[in-house]
Amino acid sequence: MGALSDLRVLDLTQVLAGPYCTMLLADLGADVVKIERPGGDLIRSNPPFTDSPDEPYGGYFQSVNRGKRSLELDLGSEEGRADFLSLVETADVVVENYRAGTMERFDLGYETLREHNPSLVYSAIRGFGDPRTGATERQGQPSFDLVAQALSGLMEITGEEDGPPTKVGPGVGDLFTAALNAVGILAAVHHRERTGEGQFVDTAMYDSMVSLCERTVYQYSYTGEAPTRQGNSHPTLFPYDSFETSDGHVVIAAFGDNHWQALCRAMDRPDLAADYPDASSRLQNRETLRESVADWTRDRPSDAVVDALVGEVPCERVQTVADVFADPHVSDREMLVEVEQPGSDERVTIAGQPIKMSATPTQPGRRAPLLNEHRAELLGERRSEARETTETTGR
Repeated sequence: MGALSDLRVLDLTQVLAGPYCTMLLADLGADVVKIERPGGDLIRSNPPFTDSPDEPYGGYFQSVNRGKRSLELDLGSEEGRADFLSLVETADVVVENYRAGTMERFDLGYETLREHNPSLVYSAIRGFGDPRTGATERQGQPSFDLVAQALSGLMEITGEEDGPPTKVGPGVGDLFTAALNAVGILAAVHHRERTGEGQFVDTAMYDSMVSLCERTVYQYSYTGEAPTRQGNSHPTLFPYDSFETSDGHVVIAAFGDNHWQALCRAMDRPDLAADYPDASSRLQNRETLRESVADWTRDRPSDAVVDALVGEVPCERVQTVADVFADPHVSDREMLVEVEQPGSDERVTIAGQPIKMSATPTQPGRRAPLLNEHRAELLGERRSEARETTETTGR
């Protein structure tokens, strides 16, 4: 039994941000019912696939929809709307990531659903938020991760100093927003436990990326200068950077005085430890000192650099995902999870769940659902409950 095993979540989301949010809740034990549009989530057909021609979905869908039940509903039809409302009556949470106003066009907005279930927590993930929590002229515009990264200034501080603005590799505009939304949902559920009151939860991608870039906000406020790209270095800490080795790259974070002294011992450079004893002197002379560290790492294998520093200086080699798969730490922490791939004889690997709990372990090992796979049990449950109510009350 997971920590959230008493929660029923109706998941109207698709693509990445919303599904990742509800995946977190499912891993924590919630019963997540994925309400899919006719034809299913848009990313069901996205690659990659295994070699089997009969797979109903690819790795993208598998990764962020594990552990959920699927029900295909047309909310534009009377029957689909009635079935959805019947599920809302006993749900704890509804999550959607449509543009603002979409659910209202189905007459299924928060105010309508609250009439059917006053204690409902209704959560929305949008590019620019919802008018209920602060109206802006951007609301109603479509948005994706790339747009949120661009607007927030994240791309402006990412990349090499002489290179163009660069997107962060993972879709952090989606994923960070999703994680914050899950926090908001659980806070609202906690509030409901105390008061019985449901509420509307709103997490915008643009807002979330501004929060993620918190350092740029205070830097600009304090200095009046807009931060820009400076590669893998840090504006206020040194050494805190990546360095080339004979077979790749390592990162070294030796900004503490103790770290710096240990690094200088490993490099056999006591003069640097003596001449630059504090953070301020090192920061003022960062270019010269960076070249001294780079000269030491350049002709050594990554493992040799790490072996010389590990335990005294925060450092590691820059790994590929193949290295991650081979790392026993990742396996020991159960961060690579094998799941069944429908339509294939192969089992596939997806990222595990980083939230570890001693009494209520998380459950990331359940595959994503087939489209409409759980229709009979979900609508059958509701119709059985309705019959029992009729027989008991006569209504």
